[in-house]
Amino acid sequence: RNSINGVLRLFVIYQGINKMNLTGSLMSRDLIIGKVVDGNLTEKNETLLPLYFKRRTNVSSWLQLRAADCSRPNIILLKRMMGISDYDDVSTVLKVHGAVITDTYWFKAENENITYDEIKFKDNRYCQLALIGNTDNLELGYQKTPELTNIGSYEKCWRIVDDQWWLYKRENDMERFSELFIYYFGKALGLNMASYQLDGLYIRSLDFTNSATLNFESAYSLVGDNEDYQTNFKVFNNLSADLSKAYLGMLYMDTLCLNMDRHTQNYGVLRDPMTGKIISFSPLFDHNIALLSRGYPQVSRKNDLMIKLFTNLISDNPTARKQFEELKCPAINKETICNCLKMIPLPVNNQFMINYTLNGTRQIDERI
Repeated sequence: RNSINGVLRLFVIYQGINKMNLTGSLMSRDLIIGKVVDGNLTEKNETLLPLYFKRRTNVSSWLQLRAADCSRPNIILLKRMMGISDYDDVSTVLKVHGAVITDTYWFKAENENITYDEIKFKDNRYCQLALIGNTDNLELGYQKTPELTNIGSYEKCWRIVDDQWWLYKRENDMERFSELFIYYFGKALGLNMASYQLDGLYIRSLDFTNSATLNFESAYSLVGDNEDYQTNFKVFNNLSADLSKAYLGMLYMDTLCLNMDRHTQNYGVLRDPMTGKIISFSPLFDHNIALLSRGYPQVSRKNDLMIKLFTNLISDNPTARKQFEELKCPAINKETICNCLKMIPLPVNNQFMINYTLNGTRQIDERI
């Protein structure tokens, strides 16, 4: 019965998207960067378009990628309180014109008279509801919120603190430890890290686009769901050696820290909204499914699959090997790890963390 209901729901979504009159303009701030007719891009500003449209023209599928995960209980509650009954993701994100916190792109319907300043998020009344399901002091009815386009499977919310957007996550102690340790460890390796802090029972990370002063575009736009190391390295290297070096640095850190959740929507590039130029690889973020978040892993790391995948990339690709050597990451020792641990007020087995990280480093050094 669940399977049949699922198929029926998908059919309703499919029918709804096809019947939707998705005609208007794809915008970057107040600049038209593409004309949209029946859900497809026609006239296009190739320089300023989202990278997603370098290979595709379907605007509906792009909007779907910007939708909050509607299987999250708090998003279900949020939609109910706001009176949003549409099944499909496109209808949901169009409630906020497809806008997100971390880029300047949005959709303006045909004959709609509205500006970027009017659709841009300036506050979020639903932050506590999205984070912990708290409905206190909220009225029924629609209010503009970035939570409808806050992607990912964890309960989270955007919150303004001192005029800056912070992403708050609801995590257990070991997930929060993993986020913080990897933040400090990545900085020790000389990598560009998104800022992480504890805030009471929650972990928060600073919006590294500074309210879309730069546009974040995920690797999904470039490679789809393809997480293959060789494929990603080639794509980034074709754009810039600086990007592929940063990609290798991310893989090195992920390997040492057992980040099993590196997918093509939680890394990417930063672009200048005015010129379309790729400025840099994005700061590294989203480390909660790593290290101790699923229990203490095998400390020896002799049969570690992530180490095999990373070292195979370096061994099989001479360009990757050369660029990895050029990164010149600082040597990792006990002092490095202890300094990171001192920064985190969450109890773990420190000796395990020292042994685990150093064993990973040795395994990589021996293989390459």
